[in-house]
Amino acid sequence: MTTRRTVLKALGTSALFPSVVAIAQPAGKVWRIGMLETTTMAQNVANLNGFRQGMRELGYTEGKNYILEYRTADGRAERFAALASELVGLKVDLIVARGTPATQAAIKASETIPVVTTAVGDPFVLVKNLSRPGGHFTGLTSITSELQAKRVEILKETIPGMTRIAVMLNLSNPAQPQEWKEMEAAARSLGVQAILLDVRKPDDIGPAFEAAIKQRANALAVGQETLIQANGKQITDYATKHRLPTIYSAGDYVDTGGLISYGVSYPDLYRRAATYVDKIFKGQKPGDIPIERPTRFEVAINLKTAKALGIKFPPTVLVRADKVIE
Repeated sequence: MTTRRTVLKALGTSALFPSVVAIAQPAGKVWRIGMLETTTMAQNVANLNGFRQGMRELGYTEGKNYILEYRTADGRAERFAALASELVGLKVDLIVARGTPATQAAIKASETIPVVTTAVGDPFVLVKNLSRPGGHFTGLTSITSELQAKRVEILKETIPGMTRIAVMLNLSNPAQPQEWKEMEAAARSLGVQAILLDVRKPDDIGPAFEAAIKQRANALAVGQETLIQANGKQITDYATKHRLPTIYSAGDYVDTGGLISYGVSYPDLYRRAATYVDKIFKGQKPGDIPIERPTRFEVAINLKTAKALGIKFPPTVLVRADKVIE
């Protein structure tokens, strides 16, 4: 029987980038690309730069032969449906969406406008066949569920005495229940108790930290989704305030004071998403283009935060760090 992991791994080696710069076709066409995002442009600069770089490599120039219509839910997933309808009303040629709720909204908003996802944690929530997703949707997965076990291992290496790990997720996001299952199983295999912190609105974040401390959690793992992304600075601040060693799913949390992160390179996923856009603009059907997995993974650590928490990273963690903030 084919498993979720087997299918994802089988799709991991496909080459996405051509060796020669392509020329956007047809000549004179100005493509209108809708972007349905979880956070503001200011918070999303690195990823947007990745997408723009990918478009440049393929012969596209923003403002000349394509324009971006950026819409953000700003951490409120319930806004995605209206924002997707707004983009449809603008008659965009294609929608680029981040995350499962945004991608679902874009798919439902139109039966014909192609949708490319830059990162969905669990693509099986959306499709059954990753090689041929069908319909008007394709893109990339960030395989966040698969990476949870590695995050627990890294925290265990960093804090050998860890016996309880709190896990902050938003279970109203369709991809997050699978992440919880993976995290709980990974923790159990290491003799660690996992404690679920289910946050569904900004006001849940403060009480979630209080619950973690009350249940004597030694560390915290933070999931990656709309609400959490939009409130990342608040979460890193709370983690520092409560002196709770925390691992995140993306390096931008470490930039704002988070202790450590392990996850995919989201700018690289956005860069690769440009290739999907190009293929669709050149006539390929989205449903015929395989959904692919990430190829770049990064560990980021913040030594300043580690010092404030009295933590010394072991050599086995330091040697794996791709980015170190001092």
